Amino acid sequence: MTAEERDPGLQPERTRLAWRRTTLSCTVAAVLAVRQTLHAGATSAGVVALSLSALAWLGFLLVANRRVQRMGGARPEPMGMGAAITAAACTVALAVFAAAMLF
Repeated sequence: MTAEERDPGLQPERTRLAWRRTTLSCTVAAVLAVRQTLHAGATSAGVVALSLSALAWLGFLLVANRRVQRMGGARPEPMGMGAAITAAACTVALAVFAAAMLF
């Protein structure tokens, strides 16, 4: 069987679902950041961390949305290095900003 005849099966669907689950997890982290800021009192550091968290969430949302849309074909193109680095950086940034909000 050649690469042109390859049947991807459910792999693109599983990948699409994984991106959606990760996007949901990032959304929950962003919502919890809003909740933490509102309940802890809006300090200047909290507002800055919340703003940076929102920016990281939007960046991840953009990358994930583009990737999910490109997974529509039977042979989706590989993810670019820039998109992969952006997704990883946004995920790490969300975790760092969330930890900063706790202190």
